[in-house]
Amino acid sequence: MRLENRVMRGLAVAALALGLAACQSVKTTAGGAIGVDRQQRMSSLVSESSLREGAAKAYSDTLGKERQKGALNADSAMTARVRAIAARIIPVTAAFRPDAPKWAWEVNVIRSDQLNAWCMPGGKIAFYSAIIDKLQLTDDEIAAIMGHEVAHALREHSRERASEQVAAQAGLAVLGMATGSRATVDMASLAYNLTFGLPNSRTHETEADRIGVELAARAGYDPRAAVSVWQKMAKAGGSKGPEFLSTHPSPDTRISDLEDYSRRVQPLYEQARRR
Repeated sequence: MRLENRVMRGLAVAALALGLAACQSVKTTAGGAIGVDRQQRMSSLVSESSLREGAAKAYSDTLGKERQKGALNADSAMTARVRAIAARIIPVTAAFRPDAPKWAWEVNVIRSDQLNAWCMPGGKIAFYSAIIDKLQLTDDEIAAIMGHEVAHALREHSRERASEQVAAQAGLAVLGMATGSRATVDMASLAYNLTFGLPNSRTHETEADRIGVELAARAGYDPRAAVSVWQKMAKAGGSKGPEFLSTHPSPDTRISDLEDYSRRVQPLYEQARRR
């Protein structure tokens, strides 16, 4: 019986190990006018739908906590302003993903001293009040930040990082099976950690910058505002800058890239303004 148990356990470990290796190339978005065409590899251990469900729960939990503190949408005028900008950006996400405008989008503003904004998988957006107030953002600049954050969701950057995280947890599960213990994945916790604890790579940030300026331009917002908003962000925390920029490309590199890509999408902006 001991030999049989070891054989069965070994087969289970081997099967899970094969599962860990089961990654596939995924085309999450069209290239758009700016031509983002990097091939992405996603693990079969995490699906887009499961991560969206986890993100929806994590988002709801986050809003619930902020509501209890009286910090959720405390400034109705600011909330209306951010939602109006989102209402113009969401339809043009179809240029990258035809399914995206039909996502269950949510847009809220949280009263906080943090200079931050984010978009969870499936279109769950939050802006912190300080990023608007302290940086005195124009609508074009809010659109630049929103376009950037929405781009992360369109490209499923969280799913890419989740694939790595789930693979690591599954690796622990392989070890656990060999030792008789068990490991599971909590998608809501994973979505929360991906948003607040695990930074995007510089590749992801550059893609989000480039897609973001195109989204803003298509929505009728001046894409050149992306340059000014990141200049403001770079100055906001002195020599270090805010945590929001901790893993982003260097300011000079980023600004040069944004200047280039904002010029490329300027015709889209001019076209949107004429409509």
